[in-house]
Amino acid sequence: MKTNIEISALITATPARSAWRRGVKAYALEMIESAEGELATVTDLQKELLNGAANWREYSYGGCALIYDADIAERLCSPSEYAKTREGQRAPNALESWLDVQARALGQAATLIATVSKEGSK
Repeated sequence: MKTNIEISALITATPARSAWRRGVKAYALEMIESAEGELATVTDLQKELLNGAANWREYSYGGCALIYDADIAERLCSPSEYAKTREGQRAPNALESWLDVQARALGQAATLIATVSKEGSK
């Protein structure tokens, strides 16, 4: 496995064309920065990144990431989507809240970190 600095550099170098992907990268970089020690194995990685939560939904709802709908929408939406949801005042879709959407993005960020730490950049 790579060091946290190497993982951060590889994540930063990963291309992200969509607002969603840029948001996932931002979450991944924040999680790597908050990791206290070097992440030796994938199991250590998962435990360290979840910060005591059972899953990404619990992590999101527990306030370990962004807590305001507008902040989540701004990070994960394109400008047109952001305006369409009235800057996060409207739900993102009929089935999810903004915290659920954030939980999905956090899961993808963790997958990005695991992939980069094992293989290098995608």
